[in-house]
Amino acid sequence: MDDNASGDLSREEFIKGLDDSGMAPFLEAEDYEKLFEQFDADNSGTIKFDEFIRTIRPRMSPSREALVAKAFQKLDRSGDGQVTYEDMKGVYNVRNHPEYLNGQKTERELLNKFLATFEEGGIVDGVVTKEEFFDYYSGVSASIDEDAYFDLMMRTCWKL
Repeated sequence: MDDNASGDLSREEFIKGLDDSGMAPFLEAEDYEKLFEQFDADNSGTIKFDEFIRTIRPRMSPSREALVAKAFQKLDRSGDGQVTYEDMKGVYNVRNHPEYLNGQKTERELLNKFLATFEEGGIVDGVVTKEEFFDYYSGVSASIDEDAYFDLMMRTCWKL
């Protein structure tokens, strides 16, 4: 769809992509516009890759959402709705990490690196919001078919 390889989809590229995928017989002109607006969450006039993925990705089941909420609640030790280095310090142990053991990285560096995996849009501020945490696990969830496996993974990973 991204014909010019810009990393974003223009309105024209999006419409052409829908047509190329065989949707043209099923869509009216106003349908294209409504779909574009749905995908363009930030109203920038283009659809970014993460906006596209978020829109097509299925929602997590209620049981999966409950597990993710439980994990976030465990990490958010201060209860302020975000996870910071201070929150992680008491929950995530880096002392057996190879880069900590060989002195390459400090505890703070490793914890911040871990927090960065949840950050959105390349903006790493050291604070993981509930939305970012859920978005991350929504992506993980989409790649796991079985609820039982997702449940086991979350319980094992976060000691729930």
